[in-house]
Amino acid sequence: MRFENKIALITAAASGIGRATAEIMVREGATVICIDNHPQRLDAAIAALGDRAHPRLCDALDQTQVDAFVADTVKHFSRIDILVNAVGGSTIIAKPSANVEEHSLDDWQLVIKFNLDGTFLFTHAVVPVMKQQRSGKIVNLASIAGRGVSVASGSAYAAAKGGIIAFTRKLSFELGPHSININAIAPSLTLTERIRPHWNQRSPQAQTAQLEATPLRRVAEASDQAKVICFLASSDADFVTGLTIDVTGGQSG
Repeated sequence: MRFENKIALITAAASGIGRATAEIMVREGATVICIDNHPQRLDAAIAALGDRAHPRLCDALDQTQVDAFVADTVKHFSRIDILVNAVGGSTIIAKPSANVEEHSLDDWQLVIKFNLDGTFLFTHAVVPVMKQQRSGKIVNLASIAGRGVSVASGSAYAAAKGGIIAFTRKLSFELGPHSININAIAPSLTLTERIRPHWNQRSPQAQTAQLEATPLRRVAEASDQAKVICFLASSDADFVTGLTIDVTGGQSG
């Protein structure tokens, strides 16, 4: 029971990697505050997760909502042990893999905001709590695109996820003296509810090429990413900080 008596906040917890992470943490004893802005998906997730999961509707890109939510959480639970920043993605725009000249400024700003702002705002709000209690684990979601080697990702998404990697590394120096660990994972293509339809629309040849580029010869599931997040959020990673782990099945691009 790695997370017994721990209070964990997970954003985008109603689906995908966030929900898969919540499933593991609940199973291993955590009280999980599941944050999402989609009420129907959130209700369905909570029904499946059970009594240790608590739903909270919150727009992760709205500072007023985030600050109020974190203050309310501390009021009710007295502490915050874990923060998983899972908000992000590329399919928020119509053509996420567009070349740079095809991106509009609006597309660029939307992808940057969606991937960076929520991570900043929740970290900004939670860090003072963790500093006061002199403990805490933060795990961010980057992407292999943030390494600059993914041919399938657009430049806006690459820039945003590269920002997550740099943000994570920089904050490790700020937060380490306060006994706060901050790390990230960099997933490859992962078959979440949002991504699976795009995968299914690929030609058999394109799917085969993806699999042949992956040494483990399969595409990741949300649970593959969640297991590594939970390692980083647990005491098993007490001496790990500032690191971004590529969870790609060996794929390098």
